Amino acid sequence: MKTNTSGKKGISIGCFVVGALLLVVALWLDFLATNGQDFLLTANFNLSMHRGAMLIIGAILILVGLYIFPTETHHRNIINFIFLFPLLFTFFVTVIIPLILGIGYSFTDWDGLRINNVVGLDNYIRAFQSKEFLYSTLLTALFVIVNMVVVNVVAFLLALLCSTKLKAVGFFRASYFLPNLIGGIVLGYIWQFAFSKVLVNYTAALFDYPYSILSDTKMAFMAIIIVYVWQYAGYIMLIYTTGLNTVPREVIEAAAIDGANAIDTLFRIKLPMIASTTTICLFLTLTNAFKMFDVNLALTGGNGSVPDFLGSKLTNGTEMLALNIYSTAINRNDYSLGQAKAVIFFIILAAVSILQVKVTSRNEVEM
Repeated sequence: MKTNTSGKKGISIGCFVVGALLLVVALWLDFLATNGQDFLLTANFNLSMHRGAMLIIGAILILVGLYIFPTETHHRNIINFIFLFPLLFTFFVTVIIPLILGIGYSFTDWDGLRINNVVGLDNYIRAFQSKEFLYSTLLTALFVIVNMVVVNVVAFLLALLCSTKLKAVGFFRASYFLPNLIGGIVLGYIWQFAFSKVLVNYTAALFDYPYSILSDTKMAFMAIIIVYVWQYAGYIMLIYTTGLNTVPREVIEAAAIDGANAIDTLFRIKLPMIASTTTICLFLTLTNAFKMFDVNLALTGGNGSVPDFLGSKLTNGTEMLALNIYSTAINRNDYSLGQAKAVIFFIILAAVSILQVKVTSRNEVEM
């Protein structure tokens, strides 16, 4: 019995080690091939062409090694891990590894294909010296603050409406949520048509003066806010509706017996008791507003005139931070600078999100 157990343990460890080595080699080959350093290329064989197969085989060997490992007390935990492994592996390959590589690329002169030199903090210095980047950061901060207030207020009012006993309340919920199902690019082009064609024709007919709010930088910024609120308020409304439905009916009835009116019930009972829901909604609104990209790209493309910002005239008057990073890397072909901006963006978003959750979670109460 001991010999059989020792044999299984040896096979398990062997599978695990070989699988781990294949994973490391496959990822290393992918890194080298991405940067034009495929030194294993020969006339008859290119090892990097098989890195995908090596990655899959390595993952399978690790799972097999875990499964056949001779243990009784931890076997259930191993089985649970095996079921979670595809999701964890996918998240690791598509999120964690690119994040680590991206941080590394930001310290180099990476041009999207290869790395020639390590430049240290030069890309970060260039980022903070870029007035367009600083302007986009401030504009994004303003956009986030405005939308956190407007979206949550509108969504909460809609949730109050949809929590009543009105007829066809399900229809109203579906109608308010419907804009969230439309893709941001499509949504942006639809509203661009509305602002540039429908509104222009309306003002021309009514005032004999064709006017598009997208032609003015400040009004175009307001247009982006309108579209974002229209798209996202329905989604946040559903979360608030769920939170309001969890407030015990007995508490509301007891407050009514004690003489509390609708306003008192709302501010002294419902809002404190759904503080955890508010925390979630604020977090989702904050992160999604920070990451605004598709609507910004389709609606204005980031264009807009800024006459004076730190002594310079800018032409990216409606360009949010995510779009600025995209434009730097793709349109200007400066991938290393774009990656440095993305790292700064990640740090800002992570710090603000953690701070927001800590501050708002203090007001949560247990049911």
